[in-house]
Amino acid sequence: MPYELPDSCKDNWTWSKRDKSHEVKLLGKRSRTALFHPNWSNGTAGARGTRVLNDGRFYWEIDVSQRIFGTSMMFGIGTKRARLHVDAFINMLGENDQSWGLSHKGLLWHKGESKNYTKPFTENEPTTIGILFDGLQGTLSYFKDGEALGVAFDGFKNAESDIFPIICSTAAKTEMGLKRTRRSYLSLQDRCRAVIIRHITDENCLQELYLPNRLIEFIKEAM
Repeated sequence: MPYELPDSCKDNWTWSKRDKSHEVKLLGKRSRTALFHPNWSNGTAGARGTRVLNDGRFYWEIDVSQRIFGTSMMFGIGTKRARLHVDAFINMLGENDQSWGLSHKGLLWHKGESKNYTKPFTENEPTTIGILFDGLQGTLSYFKDGEALGVAFDGFKNAESDIFPIICSTAAKTEMGLKRTRRSYLSLQDRCRAVIIRHITDENCLQELYLPNRLIEFIKEAM
């Protein structure tokens, strides 16, 4: 069963069209699928999410295509200082203190060091990776095909730098699709906004609510 973030609503973010390697092609209406090395690979390519994770609870799932192979396919988080492209085959997430990542070989990486976390992914078999960032507890946890793998990293309370979701791969023609994205409510106003969004079909409906422009823009931010 997929993980359900308690007391949460749908989150609205995607992979950044600007903050990514030139070897990543974003696909789909909202750029939620990343295609790595569309032709061939000569290094490591990454993409950063648009969501700032600090101080909240966020859960997202990544569908990984059956092309699971190579030096490193990684899922995790990092600051804006984390590299998004290297002309070499490396474990880019976790290469220093600016990022934290899980590789498809079952290893956790941070500060250039690795440790065993789970069994290696089966090559050439699709899988779904769930990631839970709990900024209140200061932890990062992973799930694989609905199975909880436990806390992987901690120490994120009161982080000084903004932290974002990041994915990367060394393997050619691999795809990672952003699927379920959830977040905890930030306030009563945020909770009310989620209720409104559930009852409208598109942004044009907002004009029929006769709300102040500032409230309309606030609602649009989450659509």
